Amino acid sequence: MTEEDFGPLLRPYTLTRGRTRPTGPEFDLMTIIRTAPSAYGRTAGLAPEHLRILHICQSPSSVADLASDIGLSLNVVRILLSDLRDQGLITARPQATVAQLPEERILREVIQGLRAL
Repeated sequence: MTEEDFGPLLRPYTLTRGRTRPTGPEFDLMTIIRTAPSAYGRTAGLAPEHLRILHICQSPSSVADLASDIGLSLNVVRILLSDLRDQGLITARPQATVAQLPEERILREVIQGLRAL
């Protein structure tokens, strides 16, 4: 068998150096990733995939969008992101959530106030 026979399986394995799980907290699909300002100038020795992630994440990107943009599986992207997080080269934050709606009582008071005008 040749490398071409193992290509689809071998590449992710080599990209992650055989790891199957990211270090630290798990990255949710909607976690927003951004390149840390301190990352510039500290990229020596990084793999091309790491550099591509840093380039894409100069503007915020979700983990799902990032995996789609680079064409790698979510698990591989999560492992690569954990490498970058461990080195302090990216920031990760949860997706912004929608604020809870105000209580019904408050909405009724607003409506009554508007009617009184």
